[in-house]
Amino acid sequence: MYRIGVTGHRSIPAEAEAHVLAGIRAALCGPDRAVQALSSLAVGADQLFADLALTCGAELTAVIPSGDYEACFDNAADLARYRTLKARAAREVRLDFPHSTDEAYYAAGAYIADHCDRLLAVWDGLPARGLGGTGDIVTYARTLGRPVTVIWRDGVLRG
Repeated sequence: MYRIGVTGHRSIPAEAEAHVLAGIRAALCGPDRAVQALSSLAVGADQLFADLALTCGAELTAVIPSGDYEACFDNAADLARYRTLKARAAREVRLDFPHSTDEAYYAAGAYIADHCDRLLAVWDGLPARGLGGTGDIVTYARTLGRPVTVIWRDGVLRG
């Protein structure tokens, strides 16, 4: 089974969304290949990836950073989508962090990078805004020698 992980921004500008969706779909929906998709199911890129993975028939692994992860969702719709995706996951990996901290997010991203064959990065190329952000996980994956595919529309900056 080919394992594809994701790291990416929580906020994807409208002018980049179609490009991002097409890039993720192209990576996940290849012909005749069994895919395991690894995602933390965060708002934004992680949830888009997980949803498309399931649509394409991939087996989803939810990597949960902390015991109180659900508390980090800002609204009921985002939390409901997280719960729906998590319920559809074939497996769940729950890290030992009690609280959602930057360290927990970094550990979840590192876990995904450690356990995938390829990392998709929905990333504008800029440095992470906090420990465990997309730029940090891309750097970590590259130090492992993991193939990283960056998906972003040129000229678009995240908000």
